[in-house]
Amino acid sequence: NRPGERGYPCIDGLKSLGGRGLIDWAIGKVNEPAAELLEPCEERLSLGWICDRQAGAERLPGGAIQNGVGAVEVRAGHVDGQGRVFAWGITRLCVEAFACELPIRYVQAIADKSPKPAWVNLEYMSAEDWVDGCHGLPSPHLQLPLVKYFFFPGFTHKTGGLLQERDLLARRDEFQADQGIQDKYWQSLQVPQRQRDEVRVSLFSYENPAVQALLAVWASGPHPVTCLVPEGRVLPQVAELCGRQQLVAGDFVQLGHLRVQVLPFVEQEEYDKLLWACDINFVRGEDSCVRAQWAGKPVVWQIYPQHDGVHMQKLQALLDLYCRGLDPASTLGLQQLWMLWNSGEVGSATGTEQVWLQLLQNLPALLRHALVWGQKLSSNNLALNLLDFSRKVGKIAPFEI
Repeated sequence: NRPGERGYPCIDGLKSLGGRGLIDWAIGKVNEPAAELLEPCEERLSLGWICDRQAGAERLPGGAIQNGVGAVEVRAGHVDGQGRVFAWGITRLCVEAFACELPIRYVQAIADKSPKPAWVNLEYMSAEDWVDGCHGLPSPHLQLPLVKYFFFPGFTHKTGGLLQERDLLARRDEFQADQGIQDKYWQSLQVPQRQRDEVRVSLFSYENPAVQALLAVWASGPHPVTCLVPEGRVLPQVAELCGRQQLVAGDFVQLGHLRVQVLPFVEQEEYDKLLWACDINFVRGEDSCVRAQWAGKPVVWQIYPQHDGVHMQKLQALLDLYCRGLDPASTLGLQQLWMLWNSGEVGSATGTEQVWLQLLQNLPALLRHALVWGQKLSSNNLALNLLDFSRKVGKIAPFEI
């Protein structure tokens, strides 16, 4: 809390990870929960210790995100020659994001403050079973009378839940229930009127050797397919498969029954509309995976690959959880497509075609399941859980070392 101001929680603690790409990623990742915290509490938050001000300014124009009832402020922090941290004071809630550590002098300042702030380590999202048991566990500091708590985003009520705006599902339902709104949306992207039996797919992906076989199946398949590809890492690969040196936003290519159309990389609100409007969404990483859950449409997730292959365990954990309550045929088809998409191998056109046609056959059941799944997840809001958790741990006496 800054002098003269009352009741302003803050999210603190991003140290430079090295490289503007990582800084930009980190700013975006931490800004999301910060923005969500504004809605339920109607307060102002500060997102601190951004070492690259230019990167921060580009990611968050003007140094702040206006969000109706308040603002998320991006503030610079630095360390002087003696290692002293200059910031704007100790806050009621301090969040370390994704294994970044707070400077030791700031940790000492937290320990010296009375009452002590809630100190939370916001971990990576996972559907693995062990997360349920680790969420909320305390980690007493070895030298100071201070406790850090682990907070895990996740898909069950034993975890911290997922990020969502209060009105997100209502806005989605309004969009999906109004054909006129959807028609105007497609017109804004210059996508032609939908054909009979056409399937519309969003493709947001890392580089993937399975892309070639999938595009070939779509091009030669029995149904028209429109593939919307936001600018990103997979685009050079798609361009090569389309016989182009490069593709940019606004370009489209017709390959048999497949129309590939390139979209600009847009802000989250516009990307949400793409997910809501498409029949199937191929998404990558954590952020787009979560937004796809709220879309109420069948999703194929490409997890970020790790060299030791442990990512496949995380992928299977979410797939198993997602498929609970889904009929066996739809479950088998979806599991096969997820594994094909994440195997890192070039799939055969024949095998890919069989998997794709099975998914299309089960599309109505997958759509019904996606809506029920999203509704189930919506009752576990990460931002509200984080606020409640911070208030609860603020009443717990620190461990004696």
